[in-house]
Amino acid sequence: MKFTNLKFAAFITSLIFLSACAVGPDYVRPTVETPASFKELAGWKQVEPKDAEIRGKWWEIYNDPLLNSLEEQVNISNQNLIQAEAQFRQAQALVQATHAGYFPTITGNVSASRSSSSSGNSLATSSRGGDTNRSLSISTNWEADVWGRVRRSVEANEASAEASAADLEAVRLSTQAELAQNYFQLRALDSQKRLLDETVAAFEKSLQLTKNRYAAGVAAQADVVQAETQLKTTMAQAIDTGVDRAQIEHAIALLIGKPASVFSAAQNPITATPPTIPAGIPSALLERRPDIAAAERRVAAANAEIGVAKSAYFPQLTLSATGGFQSSSFANWLTLPNRFWSVGPALAATLFDAGLRRAQTQQAIAAYDATVAGYRQTVLTSFKEVEDNVAALRILEEEARVQNEALQAARRSVVLTTNQYSAGIISYLNVITAQTTALSNERTAVDILGRRLSASVLLVRALGGGWNGGGTSANPTNVSH
Repeated sequence: MKFTNLKFAAFITSLIFLSACAVGPDYVRPTVETPASFKELAGWKQVEPKDAEIRGKWWEIYNDPLLNSLEEQVNISNQNLIQAEAQFRQAQALVQATHAGYFPTITGNVSASRSSSSSGNSLATSSRGGDTNRSLSISTNWEADVWGRVRRSVEANEASAEASAADLEAVRLSTQAELAQNYFQLRALDSQKRLLDETVAAFEKSLQLTKNRYAAGVAAQADVVQAETQLKTTMAQAIDTGVDRAQIEHAIALLIGKPASVFSAAQNPITATPPTIPAGIPSALLERRPDIAAAERRVAAANAEIGVAKSAYFPQLTLSATGGFQSSSFANWLTLPNRFWSVGPALAATLFDAGLRRAQTQQAIAAYDATVAGYRQTVLTSFKEVEDNVAALRILEEEARVQNEALQAARRSVVLTTNQYSAGIISYLNVITAQTTALSNERTAVDILGRRLSASVLLVRALGGGWNGGGTSANPTNVSH
């Protein structure tokens, strides 16, 4: 008996030793080509110190209290964010479920059955009574993870959960950036509305001047009609900004998780200026962007799934044990003479499957190759987005400088032509042309400022915002349910 126990112990020890290995390739992060620096940074001013980074609440760099308040509401009430957080918890639960494969399954069973037999001839039967059989048993079943199927499954689900955590942060960053873009677009429309209202006031004065000149007989009625047309056209443009403003306001309400009918923002022209944002080096994006982290974790999960598929080629070893009591007598049910037990291993292997396992392995390898390509594409896209917005900020800053010079010239032209018209030197058409040109330049300047702010937000998002690359394995920031 002792010898048998020693053999069984040696068998279990050998299983534990074999469980130290796992089939399938060990994960190595795919290589990606990363340039030494961003091309569009050439000639672009860099922030000091050069190693500074956007961290945490990145929107605070714009120094706008209302924007800060709205961004905080996004973190609490945005429904897309709540959905992503729930999906992350679902992925975590799947990891816990897979971990259960490391441990035996224990089940208990209590049953009572009554049986009877009868005897008699072909015309009649007579009952001979019945017996009640009672059984109490506990069974355990454990699959020895000899080939690493469970370990690879755990590895795959852990990587998927980390990808889900990064997805959550990617949704958070994207939503925060979308809110900031909408907010600055709203403020740009407010600036346009104020500009048009001020222009309407100026055109009303011009109209009155023209009417006075017409009454004095020194101006034609056509001048009055032209002044009225210009005034009404500008008033219509001012009213038209309300359509876009209302829709953007509704979009902001959606982002902060509120019905569009209960949110409104008072009109306030742009006060923010585009901040200088450190772009850093391209290789830093691999750690700073949550979407890159999510793509890389999916590669790790796909790699582990290859091991799961390959483990199907090997036999499955299961250890089982059952013990309990069985008796037809209730009084003597739970006594040693009525006990029973069994223990032993079982080895099961698939002998023929018409190529199913080979197809599943090829499928896993193809899925891995696809995720590698997706990861590299995500990295390339991130480089493009940074280059796009660095270029946009650099070019728009130069455009803003030239546009400001054009605006100053247009304003001087309005003053000069108005004075000349009052002196009767030129026709009113010259005044209209100068005023229209000045208004166009005013609106262009506002538009450029809005585009610069939008590009700065997009650059922050392209650089990963304030996300820390180590956050994929930690619990994400909670959001309301």
